[in-house]
Amino acid sequence: MRGSRSIVTRTGGGILDRTVAKRGTIWMSPAGLQEDLLDISDVMPNVLHIYLPDSHFSADSLGGELDNSVLASLRFENSFQDPLLAEIAYAIASELQSQTSSGRLLIETLSSSLAARLIQNYVSRLPARASSDAQYGSLDHRRLSRVLDYIEANIEGNLTLDELASIACLSRFHFARAFKLAMGQPPHRYVSAKRMERAKALLAKGDRPIVDIALALGFSSQANFSRAFQLIAGQAPGQFRRTAL
Repeated sequence: MRGSRSIVTRTGGGILDRTVAKRGTIWMSPAGLQEDLLDISDVMPNVLHIYLPDSHFSADSLGGELDNSVLASLRFENSFQDPLLAEIAYAIASELQSQTSSGRLLIETLSSSLAARLIQNYVSRLPARASSDAQYGSLDHRRLSRVLDYIEANIEGNLTLDELASIACLSRFHFARAFKLAMGQPPHRYVSAKRMERAKALLAKGDRPIVDIALALGFSSQANFSRAFQLIAGQAPGQFRRTAL
């Protein structure tokens, strides 16, 4: 995540990789292949390690006609730069450092995009038949209404991308893209805005402690909720409550 003078040496899969670490450098280790050697010459104070389970590379997740051979064909790579993968990683790191109410939806969406990018660019061979948005359907008005109704009914619940994609009868990857096309914003931003609307309504009623509202709407703490609320509303939750009552 930050540049350093560290030299990273690693071997695996018959590859010797020796790299001076700098911001945006990516090292990939496929499942089932452990480095024969991993040497880091100096301290690297800020590194993000992302683990993607097998399920992220399934047809249910990516919507393609994929099989286990696709995951197995991910290669041990020399260190490389990929601006899209790097931006996904920075967004994940930002959420970890400053949690938001829709952070889980954001991370799930980003992880699906990350898996799709790896399949697109870093496999030794692709399936003969690739998926497409047209093949797996778009988010028509009827299915979109079902999803929006579900979000509204469960705005204080633990919404997940898998649940929303299942309601829309799409893979999680195709759902995230179709939702953004239909609504003009990704699922996590829509849910975040809806939760802020609910927060204002709950604060105006005045019968629940602010910490309870924060936790009910998916924030890990009252402090995180207060920071997010002030960015949106221009005032702290307590001040908003006093003004509304």
